[in-house]
Order: sequence, then structure tokens, then C-alpha cells
Amino acid sequence: MTRYNCLKCPGYCCSHDRIAVSDFDIQRLAKHFGLTEAEARERFTYRERTTDEQVLRHHQDHIYKSVCRFFDRDERRCTVYDARPNVCRRYPYGKTCGYYNFLKFEREHQGDDEFIPSA
Repeated sequence: MTRYNCLKCPGYCCSHDRIAVSDFDIQRLAKHFGLTEAEARERFTYRERTTDEQVLRHHQDHIYKSVCRFFDRDERRCTVYDARPNVCRRYPYGKTCGYYNFLKFEREHQGDDEFIPSA
């Protein structure tokens, strides 16, 4: 049984600094946007030098320092959900999400269903 609700989260996993993508993920995004793989790779990713991985680009965010470039910062939702990378499809890698549990606790403690803990 799954014990988290992504619809109540402000996008914590989308704020991870390094969202690595595979060639298959880039192909999926290219198809979604009607681009070539090279165009998608150039537009949506960069090569992370220390790990030698293709990583999704970010943009600034008012809650977190930055979030995935595909994250809608007003709606707090993924704009490419059907084409999202495998790492996003698998998150949180189990039946619970530690951030959701923390957020749920803080919202109950604060008596505010919209409360977002700051870093």
C-alpha cells in the first residue's frame, strides 16, 4: 500500500540538484516535443562533469533554490508527466516518501494544510 500523496507536495523531488536522464529519456522527451534527440539533449540537459551524466536543466523557484525546467512553479506540477524520465517515474523508490511524511507532520504541527518548511 502506497503511503504518500504527490498532489499535496510542493515538488520536493523536482528540486533535486541532479536529475540524471538516460538516452531513452531524452528520446522520449524529443518525441514528446517533436524535436530531434540532439535538439532535446541541447535544450533540456547538460553534461554533469563530476559524474559524467546527462542531467535535466533547472530554473529558479520561489520555494526551492531551483527546480526541474519541466516543473510548473505556479501549479507545482510536472508539465511533461507522460514523458517524464525513468528516475522520476520510480521516485520515491518504495511505498513511502520521507519528504511527504515530514511535510505531513509539519503541516499537522503548524495547523496549516499549505505550510511549506523552508530550508
